[in-house]
Amino acid sequence: MPLPLSIAIDGPAASGKTTVGERLAQKFGYLLFDTGIMYRAVTWAALQEFGCVCDEKAVSALAQRVVIDVQPATQKDGRFADVLLDGKDITWEIRSPAVDANVSPVSAYAGVREAMTAQQRRIGLRGKVVMVGRDIGTVVLPEADLKIFLDASVSVRARRRLKEILGRGGEARYEEVLGGLRQRDQIDSSREIAPLKPAKNAVIINSDHLGVDEVVSQILALTDP
Repeated sequence: MPLPLSIAIDGPAASGKTTVGERLAQKFGYLLFDTGIMYRAVTWAALQEFGCVCDEKAVSALAQRVVIDVQPATQKDGRFADVLLDGKDITWEIRSPAVDANVSPVSAYAGVREAMTAQQRRIGLRGKVVMVGRDIGTVVLPEADLKIFLDASVSVRARRRLKEILGRGGEARYEEVLGGLRQRDQIDSSREIAPLKPAKNAVIINSDHLGVDEVVSQILALTDP
């Protein structure tokens, strides 16, 4: 196919979407836009302000008024971008176990999704973008030139997420991470609004036995003229 100006990468948590997306963005000189950070940012903000995410109306109102921005990384600490909420750098705060445990309910709130989807779509329509999320190819940018659904078993994803947490100096147990991912998969795939599923014309790649380089090579092969 001709060089795609917009690439959508969907898949469950810890399937490697962001890492693969980053490699592709670097290859093409495109913007990497991990849309999940918006829901994580709203979740973090709600936990800070309310202590929980149980009040859908309050969380949705919060999503309408906060300003979330994504900028090129200013620190070499493993981040692919700076994530700012009302000007505050919360890049690593949104990767905490507390956010992991609460982001799926927040992302299922209709008001939150409406607020975040409009901004995501506006960015995606500019082109030269690799968008990473759970509903990019189905809802946010269904006209994307290339759609990938990157999957992996929950056990493999749990080991990857645990390695990521420990690598940042955090603390977690495999069983805790595994349970959190199973719960999140259930919520993401069964929610009424924009459930996690491959787009009809998405290329499905299972990365259980593939390294990042192998996944990227398979996707690059799809972009050859």
